[in-house]
Amino acid sequence: MTRVKKYKWMQKAFKNPGALHKQLGIPLDTNMGHMKTLLEKIRVTPLEHSVTNPLVVGKPEYKVTPLLKKRAVAALNAIRISQDR
Repeated sequence: MTRVKKYKWMQKAFKNPGALHKQLGIPLDTNMGHMKTLLEKIRVTPLEHSVTNPLVVGKPEYKVTPLLKKRAVAALNAIRISQDR
């Protein structure tokens, strides 16, 4: 029982799957690994400042909000965890 709980923690962490893609205006079929440069830019940018999009798809510029920053950090952590496996 506890083994299943430990295994499913990441599925519970992402309550709204696809919310980051929707907020960024990027299609769901775009791999998160390709978005890593944009997510890193969002992570290091202070709140209420703008970030330009280095990708071809999506909006050209984003205003960094607390929710966007939280989602970007969670996505980066998920990318790092999946690369470690």
